[in-house]
Amino acid sequence: MDSSPAAISAAPNPTLGIGLKCLSVLVFVAMQTSIKIGGQGIPAGEIVFFRSFFALLPVFIYLAWLGQVRTALRTDDLGGHFIRGAVGVSSMGLGFFALTRLPYPEWISISYATPLLTVVFAALFLGEVVRAYRWTAVVVGLVGVLVVLAPNLSLLSAEDALAPAGDEQAVGALASMASAVFAAFAMIQVRRLVRKENTATIVVFFSLTCSAIALLTVWNWVLPTPWQAFWLVMAGLFGGVGQLLLTACYRYADTSTIAPFEYTSLLLAIAIGAILFNEAIYVTTLIGGAIVVGAGIFIIWRERRLGIERAKARRVSTPNG
Repeated sequence: MDSSPAAISAAPNPTLGIGLKCLSVLVFVAMQTSIKIGGQGIPAGEIVFFRSFFALLPVFIYLAWLGQVRTALRTDDLGGHFIRGAVGVSSMGLGFFALTRLPYPEWISISYATPLLTVVFAALFLGEVVRAYRWTAVVVGLVGVLVVLAPNLSLLSAEDALAPAGDEQAVGALASMASAVFAAFAMIQVRRLVRKENTATIVVFFSLTCSAIALLTVWNWVLPTPWQAFWLVMAGLFGGVGQLLLTACYRYADTSTIAPFEYTSLLLAIAIGAILFNEAIYVTTLIGGAIVVGAGIFIIWRERRLGIERAKARRVSTPNG
């Protein structure tokens, strides 16, 4: 999932921003649930195509309403969009593969590794300064991810090698972690793109690139049943609407205000997993998820504090201040 700030600013309204963020979380959970319902037995590349192609419908309707379709299709960095799309489609493919094989709460807990890994990659590839507090939070958060992963990794032992269901779940857990790594790389590329490209352009080219790349897997596609096709199309529509809501929420409130509400998706995942899919809730998932959420919230809080300190420093150092 993308989280770049909107290019168009608006009057601050934290309540509206938080409301839009929570609504986007609800819609993205609906998207993931649709994939979990309709994606069983469907190759990951095919799911990516449905998710990306049908997401374009609500996005283009919204841009047409704003009169920004031509603007959204104008870019000075086609190569950068392709790289972002290629990395993003890898993340989506691995993530959807894992989603159809893992309990929903477990999958979403592992996906929370993305913002933690983004901090690491930002330091390595963008030269961002990361101090001891954030490094500590990242390490603690990744330990939480390992707590969630541990039961699945134990399934890869020789004793369980002949258990197909357990082995498939273990592979799903590894795919989910790999998806988080690719998603973090994608966020680094988004940070590069937002320096010169507007948000609408990034959103549109991402969906176009993912759709085109996913088509390359057509030789491996499976004809979905009408029921599966319905849910996969809905996943795409939910994805497009969720992206628009996510983009809109950043117009009204700071990232540090909005970001913690992302973690409400874990509560929804636990409820949906238990009610719709009859999935057991593992103690390791709850403990590991809590550790990851705590680390993520600490990083967000730390970013807010540093932002306030930087703002004070700028005011103090103003020549005429």
